[in-house]
Amino acid sequence: MAPRIRPEDLECPLSTALSYVGEWWTLLLLHDCFDGYRRFDQFQANLKISSSMLTSRLKTLVENGLLEKQPYQANPVRHEYVLTELGRSLRPVIVALAAWGNSRLDPAERSMILVDAATGQEAEPVLVDQATGRRVDGDDFVFTAGPAASAPFRTRYTPTP
Repeated sequence: MAPRIRPEDLECPLSTALSYVGEWWTLLLLHDCFDGYRRFDQFQANLKISSSMLTSRLKTLVENGLLEKQPYQANPVRHEYVLTELGRSLRPVIVALAAWGNSRLDPAERSMILVDAATGQEAEPVLVDQATGRRVDGDDFVFTAGPAASAPFRTRYTPTP
């Protein structure tokens, strides 16, 4: 089934991002990569995903530039999947999603937490503006039209003072 694309989706950064990671298997595969998994059999054993589904998802991640295939064995040729810079740049998204999921649970119900590797202390990730250090998850930050916005986007995202 072909995805439905609305004209405004072509310029929306959220729609563009979801075109890379919109399927839940994609985020789980990337999470495995951040945990050090690189090989097909590792992904399959951990995710309990069918070979055909895994092959399809890995192919898409390579085509989208999030992973690259690198041979690790010559006869027969076997590949491992390595995060690209673009793929590594999604780590904050995965960390934020995991933190959001954990925030809805009692601390005793959390099966995975983020900790400082040096101290073992639990971390509480938040998204902040680099220039000011202020959290951006409140009402004092809003989306507005950018320089490349079309007329419909400019109408939707009216400039703010």
